[in-house]
Amino acid sequence: MTRRVLTAAVLLTLCACGGAETPDGGAPPPDVDVPVALNADSPFSYPPTLYEQQIEGEVVLHLYVDSTGRLVPESTRIAEPSGHPGLDSAALAGAPGLRFAPATRRGVPVGTVFLQPVRFRRPDPAALSPGGR
Repeated sequence: MTRRVLTAAVLLTLCACGGAETPDGGAPPPDVDVPVALNADSPFSYPPTLYEQQIEGEVVLHLYVDSTGRLVPESTRIAEPSGHPGLDSAALAGAPGLRFAPATRRGVPVGTVFLQPVRFRRPDPAALSPGGR
């Protein structure tokens, strides 16, 4: 199993799942746009043993991105575990590789807390074959 296949099998849904929050945990004003992911490739790696065992899952990370778009690593934690500690650990390990454009409020960059889902899914075998989709 190549690392490329394992990395490609991790789907990062780049959105603010449930919306951004203020640092005190409240909902942001309606004029706040969430951070925008800049990664061309996923920084997450599917744990090889879990991949081979066909274990899939989703981890939701709690992240804080400052007004420059920098992820503040010490703020990263698991908001919703996958049910598989190995997937949770892989999500936490890959989070520092995320890159963002900052959230904005009325066009001005601001720091914000938000939820980021990370899905560990095995690719469809037909999509990997030369004649696949």
